[in-house]
Amino acid sequence: MKLIFALTGLLISSVAFARPVPVNPAVTPDDPLPVRVLDCGGSIIKQVSDRFGNRIGAPGSSGSSVGFTNGGYNVSYDTVDAIKNTRVSDHVLICLMYIPDPDKCPPGDNRGRIYTVTNLRTIESWTLPDSQHMCGGA
Repeated sequence: MKLIFALTGLLISSVAFARPVPVNPAVTPDDPLPVRVLDCGGSIIKQVSDRFGNRIGAPGSSGSSVGFTNGGYNVSYDTVDAIKNTRVSDHVLICLMYIPDPDKCPPGDNRGRIYTVTNLRTIESWTLPDSQHMCGGA
């Protein structure tokens, strides 16, 4: 019983003296997709599924995909555990890591951008493209 009171007292005192964690006010859940390599922004998970819109891990499912409220999308032929652990409405940080050479892509074909996404609830990340094929692909 004394141990419970001691632990409760310790918990209350640590909460009372906790300092707020600094957060970048320039990143919000409503940010547009980043357009420059190494730029980041915030968004919210809108959809989690396999590549065909089914539940990840369901019989016949294939790969992983995730959609964001800012219009972004990631997809993989593999089942990505970090995406499988993600829920609709989770907040994420999205960073643009790669843009294909526009001189090697057909006009208007912007596929193949690669993003690193961190789920702020699970603190798990994945790095995936925005399409199953690079620009000029199938």
